[in-house]
Amino acid sequence: MTAYEKLMAARDANKLTAVDYIAHMFGDSFIEMHGDRRYSDDKAIIAGLAMLYDTPITVIGIEKGRNTKERVERNFGQAHPEGYRKALRLMKQAEKFHRPVLCFVDTSGAYPGIGAEERGQGQAIAENLMEMMTLKTPILSIVIGEGGSGGALALAVADEVWMMEDSVYSVISPEGCASILWKDSTKAPQAAEALKITAQDLFNLGVIERIVRQPKAEDTAMFESLKLLVSRTFEKNLALTDDELTANRYERFRKIGKPLD
Repeated sequence: MTAYEKLMAARDANKLTAVDYIAHMFGDSFIEMHGDRRYSDDKAIIAGLAMLYDTPITVIGIEKGRNTKERVERNFGQAHPEGYRKALRLMKQAEKFHRPVLCFVDTSGAYPGIGAEERGQGQAIAENLMEMMTLKTPILSIVIGEGGSGGALALAVADEVWMMEDSVYSVISPEGCASILWKDSTKAPQAAEALKITAQDLFNLGVIERIVRQPKAEDTAMFESLKLLVSRTFEKNLALTDDELTANRYERFRKIGKPLD
């Protein structure tokens, strides 16, 4: 598949969304929590507590919805500032009880509307980036569809970032890039290749740590395998001291862009 074909696959309305991953991996143990305690509850962000085998964890996902009604309700996965503040509220709660944090990322970007800007969209994203870098509990982020711009990065400052094989992760959409560079959005396929947005590209560049096979709804074994991988990663990072954990996370981002050995 070309980079642009991977982008189309990531946007496919029939692919699994964050609520599907949560349901298949955690079932009835997931308890959703609501609100940022400042303004409202943003349904583009689904967040709560769950049991990963015998370990309580915090789960946060960006949810696009699976049909027109759900997508409108979830704002097409474009979170408002209150959504990012809800996510941060739960991450700080997880830090207090030393619960690992698992994030599912699937968004074209944060909501760019006037209301969101008036309520501090940029500040909300910036606060998440700053707080996640020093959060004293393990964080794992998985890109399950689109990972677009700061809206995705606001939930991806983690100890490790994984991507599903048909997902994409980019600073800007190929359409937006083509419009800026060539004043022609039809050159999006060319931009997609240049941006290196695929899981394989980003793994080769050292931006992500793992590529995961894309599961289907009936693929129980794949979800169990993913659950086991997540559990082992959290076990490894829970064994570290707080200083070791945050130092490793800082170094992970410092080395991005350096030539690989």
